[in-house]
Amino acid sequence: MTKLLLADDHSLFREGLKQILSRYDKFNVIDEASDSEEVFEKITLNEYDLIILDISMPGPGIFETINHIQILKPELKILILSMHPEEQYAVRLMKLGAYGYVNKDSAAEELVKAINMILTNNKYFSDKVVQAITTSMFNSGDLNPEAILSNREFEVMCLIGKGKSLKEIGEQLFISEKTVSTYRSRILDKLKLKNNTELIKYVLVNKLIV
Repeated sequence: MTKLLLADDHSLFREGLKQILSRYDKFNVIDEASDSEEVFEKITLNEYDLIILDISMPGPGIFETINHIQILKPELKILILSMHPEEQYAVRLMKLGAYGYVNKDSAAEELVKAINMILTNNKYFSDKVVQAITTSMFNSGDLNPEAILSNREFEVMCLIGKGKSLKEIGEQLFISEKTVSTYRSRILDKLKLKNNTELIKYVLVNKLIV
């Protein structure tokens, strides 16, 4: 019996995934969660073989969510499902412990292939993920500038790019407004940007938010 947890804040998208996966007898138990807190609650109360995790769910952010999942259930395998380009997020998230990364624009067959590979204790690498990982290992000079940011800095940068205030970011990430301001200063310095306007433009041009 294979138990999956679908974690996405859009009920219609979850329903579509369930319809796709229900074609396969192997996936006979499919549970759902709509935000990070519900994910934490469900994996505490239940056992799952795999969690399919949306990158943009409400909660403390994808990096903190993965960290907390691994604290609660370190053996639980995580497959990331996202609208973000693989080269922007996949390397970071797989370094954190995700077993695979599938873009939401991918065909259903790729999702099923990824799930099957992960369930056999293998990681799933799409061609774009392989290219991104290879670049990060051997061609550091070709990396996008934001690759030098820490995961938290990267997360703060994306939230600023969405137009959120320092206070709103602090509330979402459970950190103080002053700490957010410190991260913002580090981001501007590392990316050689002058202000929020340039930072927002950078995020939009590089398609770091959807």
